[in-house]
Amino acid sequence: MVPCGAVLWRRLLRKRWVLGVVFGLSLVYFISSTFKQEERTVRDRNLLQVQEHEQPILWKVKFSPGNSSQLSNQCRNSVQGKLLITDELGHICERKDLLVNGCCNVHVPSTKLYSCESCLPNGCCSVYEYCVSCCLQPSKQHLLERFLNRAAVAFQNLFMAVEDHFELCLAKCRTSSQSVQHENTYRDPIAKYCYGEYPPELLPV
Repeated sequence: MVPCGAVLWRRLLRKRWVLGVVFGLSLVYFISSTFKQEERTVRDRNLLQVQEHEQPILWKVKFSPGNSSQLSNQCRNSVQGKLLITDELGHICERKDLLVNGCCNVHVPSTKLYSCESCLPNGCCSVYEYCVSCCLQPSKQHLLERFLNRAAVAFQNLFMAVEDHFELCLAKCRTSSQSVQHENTYRDPIAKYCYGEYPPELLPV
């Protein structure tokens, strides 16, 4: 024999208003669950952004002198210059005075160490190789560390692969979005290679 409660429940389910109430309650539950999930997602995203800004980026840059290439009497250098080359020891020389090991010939009078020729007090230079040589001065370490500590998350892709002082100077002195205004003109068309903490001053429009 079928219980009375089951019979009553079946009769209620046959009525349209009961089905409407059940459907309405289900819809309200679905909407509220969706909103709660969205709130959790937004809260987690905001928390992640706060953590990203609060926690310093763990840069890999090493400033200690005496890397493996120096020990093997080989030098990395800036490579690209047609006339001038800067090696990882901070020497800048004419391309013709570059030795087979990649180092500048220090016995040539024109070879200079940590030269800031063509560079302005703000750390921007008109010649890339002088920018790298000046940036390699040991005294510039604190300036570069301050820049890295303040660098936006957007710079991670550019600087996270950098491993030492030389590679940092190569990357920092290359022209980037920091050196241009309106996406197509240099902030300073002469001194456009910068190792300093701040980009060049914006030129008047």
